[in-house]
Amino acid sequence: MLDIGLPPTLTAEIDGEIALLRLSRPSKRNALDLATIQGLHRFFAHLPSGVRAVVLSGEGEHFCAGLDLEDVVEPTDILEGIHHSQTWHQAFHEIQFGRVPVVAALHGAVVGGGFELAAATHIRVAEPSTYYALPEGQRGIFLGGGGSVRIPRLIGVPLVQDLMLTGRTLSAEEGRMHGASQYLVGVGEALPRAKALAQKIARNAEMTNFAVLHALPRIAASDPAAGFFTESLMAAIAAGTPEAQQRLRDFLEKRAGKVKPGV
Repeated sequence: MLDIGLPPTLTAEIDGEIALLRLSRPSKRNALDLATIQGLHRFFAHLPSGVRAVVLSGEGEHFCAGLDLEDVVEPTDILEGIHHSQTWHQAFHEIQFGRVPVVAALHGAVVGGGFELAAATHIRVAEPSTYYALPEGQRGIFLGGGGSVRIPRLIGVPLVQDLMLTGRTLSAEEGRMHGASQYLVGVGEALPRAKALAQKIARNAEMTNFAVLHALPRIAASDPAAGFFTESLMAAIAAGTPEAQQRLRDFLEKRAGKVKPGV
């Protein structure tokens, strides 16, 4: 177990170079209250140095049914509401732009804030039971955990508008087709596949993983001239590390495998 003062709604352990973090509030379909959000921030901000990837999953029948509405049902002033949203932003920023890649294992509800949480991870593996929804329109609220920035970049603005305006859900297959997940696997296979992917990611060069997390999304969001220049800088930095030089020598001297289909 990893003891960094997490709330009882989160369970964490270390398995070699992989950290396993589980939302552990199944009686509430793993709904996210403020203590859980603060725990997520604490976990990702204080990862042990030996951890090279994280697997995020949900206990019980669902990944996450979103915001615990008890956190917002009582009247609050506007400034307090802004601070509440920014607390989510800080936690999810620590996931998306943290030290290591994060793989999410999805099943059941990936709804509202749960969809926002999943969108902050880097790779999402879904089971057939997975369904996606943004019911904020029916609840009289709006996305507050960064979803209005991240989710349209995954599935597009028109589809996000459709989900929020009509309350429709996306099936696991529709989610995969539209980009909500990169993988769709069989029943009970999301967590094992997520762990296998995390183990593969952990074997990558650390600088390359850093570049993929931090440089790539910023390059993609920048104007082409700035993107090309940033890419040149990052490419030179990555290739110039001792680890990269050793890996290149290993490949040239036939000590490293070649890329093959299906691998």
